[in-house]
Amino acid sequence: MPFLDRPITNFRDSDDVDLGKKLVTKDYLLSVYETILESSGATGLVVTPELWGWGRGNDGALGNNALAVRPTPVTTFSGGTNWKQVSAGYNYTAVIKTDGTLWTFGQNRLFFNPSILTGNLGVNDGGDGSNRQTPVTTFAGGTNWKQVACGSHHTAAIKTDASLWIWGTNVYGTLGINDGNVPRLTPVTTFAGGTNWKSVSCGQYHTAAIKTDGTLWVWGYNDFGQLGDFSTTNRSTPVTTFAGGTNWKQVSAGGDNTAAIKTDGTLWIWGNNTSLGQLGINDTNTAPRSTPVTTFAGGTNWKSVACGVIHTIAIQSNDYI
Repeated sequence: MPFLDRPITNFRDSDDVDLGKKLVTKDYLLSVYETILESSGATGLVVTPELWGWGRGNDGALGNNALAVRPTPVTTFSGGTNWKQVSAGYNYTAVIKTDGTLWTFGQNRLFFNPSILTGNLGVNDGGDGSNRQTPVTTFAGGTNWKQVACGSHHTAAIKTDASLWIWGTNVYGTLGINDGNVPRLTPVTTFAGGTNWKSVSCGQYHTAAIKTDGTLWVWGYNDFGQLGDFSTTNRSTPVTTFAGGTNWKQVSAGGDNTAAIKTDGTLWIWGNNTSLGQLGINDTNTAPRSTPVTTFAGGTNWKSVACGVIHTIAIQSNDYI
């Protein structure tokens, strides 16, 4: 029977047991879809996760073995269809493949002062510290990377064992390792350690992460209160926000501000609040906020949030943005 003429039925497992109308994993859905396509003689219709990049490639940030601007999307030099998650930093990129390996490419030095090695690629090249035009694996290697986040010149990633690793520039305590400004060329764990990290986000010079217990931790640059700990003191070790709590769901670190969503659907934001309105609190008082505040829009239906350098954007559960 032609594929398009087949009756719509519930999903079934390998033993032909009716799964009913229940949630199934994406991998299972794709496997079922591929099996049906193959049996019907249709091929090449399943979209595979290729990696594409575009924009400024002068430092190798597009990973296409070139140093030129690309106004249209191009694939990386390594190609492949096994890319899983990607994060873009300041002129560099980090990506995790479906096999759990972590790859980086692009700038490995300060853009405005190339003599300073930042090590945000994590490749341990203490020699020339050159930029990379094609994807390379981090010095730590491994096949158990789960999530990666890029900042301006530092990178953080979580492994499948829930351990948190970080590397790159360490000014203002960006890495959270409780020492001076010496950059780390290879991944190291934060001073807090532990194997209960759920997600992480890197800002310009600060970092925010949520643990599996729902607590929110921040560290690094804090001149504008972007750590939300009711101070403007830089922190070289992870601290919790002034709001505390164990119901944080998602966090995003921006230029000099941070935004996070709780499990109750409320959206909170703190940090720099210039006349550009990046906190969204409809306040003529442009002083920074060093503790989390809700946006002017309020509500309990926020789904996800992302911070730019000086703006913020979020999606509600009704899919409005």
